[in-house]
Amino acid sequence: MEAILIDPLLEIMRRLRDPDDGCDWDKVQTFRTIAPYTIEEAYEVADAINRDDMLALKDELGDLLLQVVFHSQIAADAGEFSFEDVVTSICNKMTRRHPHIFGEAQQSPGWEQIKADERAETGQSSALDGVAFALPALLRAQKIQKRAARVGFDWPDKAPVKDKLLEELDEVAAATSEAEVHEEIGDLLFSAVNLARHYKVDAERALADATEKFSNRFNQIESNSTKDLKEMSIDELEVEWQRAKASLADS
Repeated sequence: MEAILIDPLLEIMRRLRDPDDGCDWDKVQTFRTIAPYTIEEAYEVADAINRDDMLALKDELGDLLLQVVFHSQIAADAGEFSFEDVVTSICNKMTRRHPHIFGEAQQSPGWEQIKADERAETGQSSALDGVAFALPALLRAQKIQKRAARVGFDWPDKAPVKDKLLEELDEVAAATSEAEVHEEIGDLLFSAVNLARHYKVDAERALADATEKFSNRFNQIESNSTKDLKEMSIDELEVEWQRAKASLADS
């Protein structure tokens, strides 16, 4: 490839992974040991975007790019593929998925149809094939449900979805062992994601927002209280919770 701005970064990673003179930590890493850092960096990119912090976003995108380079160098060391192969692969994919832009098609056949055709070409016959196992559980549940719905496996409206959620709640209450509780709680959460989908709500985003709302109210209670929270009764905590809720609603 023609020398481009990324070449210095590729050379830095090559030197860090050098078996003789490289960094002791970097040269022993594998795809599996680096994967958690890759996921973490992606979340930090999302966090910078949510905070509208462009300086942080610039840095976090660099950290995420480093992860791509790191994985590519590990692959190159093993004789599997190079960074150039990664770039070529994504360029080919993007042009293939936009035939109306880069090809002769008059209009796009649809992103999902294109991806379905690609899965079929690689022998992935199930409607659920290709949904990554490493996705956050709520997000994966949502994607699995959307895939199933595309082939007609779905409730016709919200009413039976609500009934199913209440049914699962009753089954949690009726569970008699830890294993049953584990299973029924999972079913309850899956049903809650399904209800969110029928309301066209992103379950992952909704839970993140709810968690942030709880955190803000809890922090307000901690700031306002003159007593240790552990020493307060549930009734006192409820009073403080309602006060924090009202205070934040007014701000």
